[in-house]
Amino acid sequence: MHVISDLGGPGTVPDRPPGTRLVASVDVEWSKNYRVKNGNRAFCYSVVWLAVPLAEEPPAITAALPFWSTSVYLDRDEERPELVALAAADIGAACEAADLLVGHQLCSDLAVLAANAGPGVPAVVTAARQAWHERRDATAGQRVIDTRFDAGHVLANASRRLVDVCDELDLDVTQPELARKSMTALHRDWLERADVEARERITVLNLRHSLSTAYVALRAAGHLTWPAPLNLNASIAAHWAGRVQWLNTQTFQALANRTEYP
Repeated sequence: MHVISDLGGPGTVPDRPPGTRLVASVDVEWSKNYRVKNGNRAFCYSVVWLAVPLAEEPPAITAALPFWSTSVYLDRDEERPELVALAAADIGAACEAADLLVGHQLCSDLAVLAANAGPGVPAVVTAARQAWHERRDATAGQRVIDTRFDAGHVLANASRRLVDVCDELDLDVTQPELARKSMTALHRDWLERADVEARERITVLNLRHSLSTAYVALRAAGHLTWPAPLNLNASIAAHWAGRVQWLNTQTFQALANRTEYP
């Protein structure tokens, strides 16, 4: 199992700076098999934490905020139960400590984790799924945001693909990882040929999903805004420097250093 964390590992919560709102964003990558009931298989996940200043008006930022993260990627299919357990630890920590738990199509990610858990679905996964169903209950307060379904009021275009939502909201989330191969092919390259770059590409893609989802959710909730394109690849390159070699490639560095937009 490959674990990258600046929090000490799964299930750990960052120290909340005074006067901030703590947000946890979760994204799970899974191989799809719609021909078999519960046939989708999780193989990678990440959780990103952001602390956003509390203010009467949403702060307008000009550079990406610092973040904390944990990323987990399995080495073998046999490790999937352990991956689910680690994801459950992070989701449980987020449900307990975060002001907002967010994801893009979070309902599907939680459903895949539950299906992959076997007969004993972790209670925190079940609780998170229940919180998702109750997220629009005004009496409970909005603690869960699914940006696939809950960000329409800040969007004009029809597409709810995360990359399209980010483009509309001026978030630069250019993803070179899938330029030559699909995620399924990259994951197969890792499992069958131990292709480290393939694993790192998906790891960074997954982290970007969690990070960008946090920003979309904060914009939808009225807690954050930005006046110009915000380069999240630059933020990833800065905060994950030295952790994966994919970030050092010329391809990624060109995106991280991008400053001009049409």
